Amino acid sequence: MAMQGMTIGQAAKAAGLTRKAVRVYEAKGLLPPAERSQAGYRLYSEDDVELLTFIRRARALGLHLDDVGEVLHIRRGGIPPCDAVRNLLDARIAEIDATITDLLALRQTLTETRRGADDRPCGESATVCSIIEAA
Repeated sequence: MAMQGMTIGQAAKAAGLTRKAVRVYEAKGLLPPAERSQAGYRLYSEDDVELLTFIRRARALGLHLDDVGEVLHIRRGGIPPCDAVRNLLDARIAEIDATITDLLALRQTLTETRRGADDRPCGESATVCSIIEAA
């Protein structure tokens, strides 16, 4: 009896991913090991494509692969992971807020450095560039 399933390329396309992403998710244990054809090709089911699509959506929300793994582990334990997802989303929002704060501070520093750059003569004595050295 011939084994039926999608190739990695077909599964990746159906889930909106690359073949490389599918291999990474399988290697990290987010996706169970694929069945193999007699020729050794990975074969994926519709359930695998649904799981890959879930992973893609979680990544699009900015969740880290470890976070996605945690959610899948909870779900595989038979418990709805909604509380964990809420906590992960809150943590991700806090990370983004901190990054925004850091980026705004960097922008301010860059703006001030750029303003001062016009007042620095280019030939001024410097190891490499006085604009950066004075920052």
